[in-house]
Amino acid sequence: MAATKAAENGKSSMVVLGDLFRRFSVFVILLGIGTIFAVGSERFLQVDNLLNIALQTSMIAIVAIGMTFTILTAGIDLSVGSVMALAGALAAGLAARQGMATPVAILLALAAGGGIGAINGLLIVRGGVPPFVATLAMLAVARGATLVYTQGRPIAGLDETFIWLGNGKVLGLPVPVLIMLILAGLAYFILRHTRFGLHVYATGGNPETTRLAGVSTDWVTLMVYVISGLCAALAGILLTARLWSAQPNAATGWELDAIAAPVLGGTSLFGGVGGVGGTVVGAFIIGVLSNGLNLLGISSYYQQVIKGIVFILAVMLDLFTKRRK
Repeated sequence: MAATKAAENGKSSMVVLGDLFRRFSVFVILLGIGTIFAVGSERFLQVDNLLNIALQTSMIAIVAIGMTFTILTAGIDLSVGSVMALAGALAAGLAARQGMATPVAILLALAAGGGIGAINGLLIVRGGVPPFVATLAMLAVARGATLVYTQGRPIAGLDETFIWLGNGKVLGLPVPVLIMLILAGLAYFILRHTRFGLHVYATGGNPETTRLAGVSTDWVTLMVYVISGLCAALAGILLTARLWSAQPNAATGWELDAIAAPVLGGTSLFGGVGGVGGTVVGAFIIGVLSNGLNLLGISSYYQQVIKGIVFILAVMLDLFTKRRK
């Protein structure tokens, strides 16, 4: 009897330890990578470099927060990089070429991002198009629209208000970092403390049961793609401000980082599991990795290989976790 009880207690302890590892492994990974680069380069822990990491990561985190919503419903949005470029070009063009007030130009660009997200959502819920196919097609459409609008040339001449969004500071924090923190807090509240957030998890976890419970899973799916489009547009506007101009090829390939950050942070590609906190930490893993490799003088070609391997490992871990369950 005593032996049985001891075995049960031992098993319970292992379950608890396993759960703790799953919860905090992403922080351990971030700390481990940071430690390696701190040892490898004395510049890594300098304040200006840490602020640079936060600034670079903030825009990845913003677009990844929107991606988290879609992945939680077992979807995906491959159009985010192109939406970033298009929103940045629209905001810059309306402000610099058309003479529109910067706040109005930014609001219209955000609306365009949300509109593209809505089209993605409608293609999926009404057209029955798989998310991968719908958003892959939109990737091409939005990138082509950006090239048409910019005529393949950068749009410069942004005013100080616009540029401040990407380069200014508030209380010592870069503005994009502050915006990212506010957005992360808002997204966390929505997912954890609202009925809509509950429906997002339920739609990804078991859509049929959720539908039978009276939840409009089509509406939930539509809205998460709108959120993804809005977040991508916001990140694109901040990137444009950071670069002082809209680049027609901006954010090319950001889809990988936007997907990798949530997955690294524990959001399952199968839906229903994960959250914004892990996504932000996952984005910082990507940011620290890129920054540290640059400091060590690693070629950008090798960096792409390393980031791809990290993403594969994260997906394999997700698959392993799902199979164990």
